[in-house]
Amino acid sequence: MWRSLLLKGTTCLLQVAARRLPHKRHLSSLCVRLLSQRLPHRPPKSLCGSQLLGRDGFLSTSWTRAYKKDAKSNVEFPTSPITVTDIKQYLRSKDIPFHDGYSCLHIQSIFVNALDRKDNFSLFIDKTTGQFLCKDTLVEGSWEDLQDCLEVMQKEEQDFLSPDVLLGYPESVEEQDERERELREVQRIWSSSVPFTDLHDDEVQLIKTMFQITKVSNAILKKFGVRLFKPTKSLVFPWFGGPDSSLKGVKLLSAQHRTDTEKVTYNEATVPKSNSYNNLFGLPLVGRMDSEVVLTGQELDTLAVSQATGLPSVALPRGVSCLPPILLPYLEQFKRVTLWLGDDIRSWEASKIFSRKLGLRRCSLVRPGEYRPCPVEALAQGKNFSQIIKSSIPAAHKSIVSFKQLREDVYGELLNTDQVAGVKWTRFPELNRILKGHRKGELTVFTGPTGSGKTTFISELALDLCMQGVNTLWGSFEINNVRLAKIMLTQFAMQRLEENLEQYDFWADKFEELPLYFMTFHGQQNIKAVLDTMQHAVYMYDINHVIIDNLQFMMGQENLSVDKFAVQDHIIGAFRKFATNSSCHVTLIIHPRKEEDDRELQIASIFGSAKASQEADNVLILQEKKLVTCPGRRSLQVTKNRFDGDVGIFPLDFIKSSLTFATPLKGKHKLRRVNMKPEEDEADSAAVKKEESKKEKAAKTTKTPRVVKDPASGNESKQKES
Repeated sequence: MWRSLLLKGTTCLLQVAARRLPHKRHLSSLCVRLLSQRLPHRPPKSLCGSQLLGRDGFLSTSWTRAYKKDAKSNVEFPTSPITVTDIKQYLRSKDIPFHDGYSCLHIQSIFVNALDRKDNFSLFIDKTTGQFLCKDTLVEGSWEDLQDCLEVMQKEEQDFLSPDVLLGYPESVEEQDERERELREVQRIWSSSVPFTDLHDDEVQLIKTMFQITKVSNAILKKFGVRLFKPTKSLVFPWFGGPDSSLKGVKLLSAQHRTDTEKVTYNEATVPKSNSYNNLFGLPLVGRMDSEVVLTGQELDTLAVSQATGLPSVALPRGVSCLPPILLPYLEQFKRVTLWLGDDIRSWEASKIFSRKLGLRRCSLVRPGEYRPCPVEALAQGKNFSQIIKSSIPAAHKSIVSFKQLREDVYGELLNTDQVAGVKWTRFPELNRILKGHRKGELTVFTGPTGSGKTTFISELALDLCMQGVNTLWGSFEINNVRLAKIMLTQFAMQRLEENLEQYDFWADKFEELPLYFMTFHGQQNIKAVLDTMQHAVYMYDINHVIIDNLQFMMGQENLSVDKFAVQDHIIGAFRKFATNSSCHVTLIIHPRKEEDDRELQIASIFGSAKASQEADNVLILQEKKLVTCPGRRSLQVTKNRFDGDVGIFPLDFIKSSLTFATPLKGKHKLRRVNMKPEEDEADSAAVKKEESKKEKAAKTTKTPRVVKDPASGNESKQKES
């Protein structure tokens, strides 16, 4: 699946706020030839790479704002799908020997002198994307780049090309200054930090107690180069990379004790920023002949594994949230990879997803459980690491399994019911009460009346999850990305930034760190291009949540001779299959059918509702009462919940200043009728009062009759009170 669904539309992926991606230059054969004639000089600036900012993006610095000249260009990805068969056939046609690895093909580097290559197959080609990386020179690029280079070598009968041909250079003075500032900051932190061997024993013990690593020896801390940054009492983990193993970056880890749970929470900060921090902590200590590695989610876990087992161990730079494909070549040498990412359900799900990238046949997974905590806790509890690793289960499963194989998984779900329910919303506690959480692999259908605020609400719903580390991809076909990003930034800052422009850079910098990406599609789109882009994003960025706004914009590109309901059923089925196979939550916005203003929407109100309601795991409806005034005008109704069946409805208040929704206090709001004009309001009030007085008089005349006696006849009769 990972190979078959590569994108035709991968040019249509854009990360929010133009995060600094590794710069690659996409050059034609002519450009490469021109550059090769200029070697070893630096390439002219006019040829230095494509613009990396997406559509409507801009670049800023800490001091001044400088808009890029070409602000409309897109992030560049391969424009057509590539298969591993295509790559192999091309290499054979050029008589280039290769080794078939687990996730990459290995060839001899064309950027190293032929006399120095020997039998060193140090250039790796990703089987899924065609992206390549030379470990000897750190040159990277697309499959098209590599083809251009090979064509030039063949035509000009060269044995190798200089790395300068494809090495990226900063596109602007501002960006180059920023990179230099980051390098200076790395050196400042590293030179200011203190090795544990230079600390007093009491201070070492205090720090170890603070981070709950009292069982980790000083020898292990020294072996991995861990230091202490005293100003913030943070552990410093170095990133040594490149052919010269120079210092490329640092990660600072601080600890905070929670009094309610008596547990330690860790806060991370990386220099450079996390989006360009591509480090496998512990990699420099791995030998060339090592064939087994333990992959952990945290640096402290790597220290524990190394001390307890002596096995090579490396830590992912961003924990369980992402395994960047650029790191796959560094894991190719291992015949066995044991993924021990943590002790919760999220780590277990990440293990299964990452094993697909690494190759299922060589991966084993440590299932979380009472006797299998995370490595640093296992070390503190004196667990048998060898037994835990030996009992890890293979990632590759047969098509048919028995309950014996599922028994531990079922027990794990019963034991961790709260984690199984998914990621909780912080801004919508009532939604947690009904849906219990946001879970991978589900399809959510969301609808609401036109103009009710569907996009605004769903953007806050997704932002809430994204702020908790859920990697999110937005596909907005109705409104452009600039406007959508503006809405989300306002919701993130909880204020109108146009009235506080001096705070823009502060909030934009924080917003830029979110794992948030946008597709650059706009208007009607083909479903295949959208699915290909989604699949590419899942592979490259480990996307957990995709929002499609909205379904109707994908129906216009399909075959007009086919019934529109059949087209919609096909699209919904495709999204359902994608969510299940990719273990990714898909939120699909669908416009409702036209209803009367005084009628609430139901499941049957969803346009072409049969397939949508059947395939969806969750159905959410944003109800709007047009005959009442705000607040209390809107409410969110959950009409389907496949996880545990709970449904319900709760009111929403719209806060215009921050474009956010909030759950009002119970009993705070009462619905009242809308009166458009003040004079009409007064007239209506007077009419209502007059009508009420008439009713009171009528009620008086119809009271219970009293008994009276006729003085003439002496007979009793009933009379009404006047």
